[in-house]
Amino acid sequence: MREVMLMAWQFVRRNGYTMAEALKCAWANFKLRKAMTNKIVRFYFQKVDGSIREAFGTLAANIVPQTNGSERKSNDTVQTYFDTEKQAWRCYKKANLVRIAI
Repeated sequence: MREVMLMAWQFVRRNGYTMAEALKCAWANFKLRKAMTNKIVRFYFQKVDGSIREAFGTLAANIVPQTNGSERKSNDTVQTYFDTEKQAWRCYKKANLVRIAI
């Protein structure tokens, strides 16, 4: 619950969402990440150019390749996932999540 509320307030401050919109988007992001830890999930998000992208992603340990860590700073505004179509790591802005098709 704490994680969802922090994400919702971030959407309100950075993206100008109302609290209702922010909570809806935060819960969708939370449910998506939880579902991706177990299986491949189909979801849709809005790209920076405005088009809608359909993605098949996962975070399941038995599917994603071994990683050696990174020196990159973490960014709390984006969600990374392993794209099973491209066989590569991708990310999307959490505020741009449109729909989850579980």
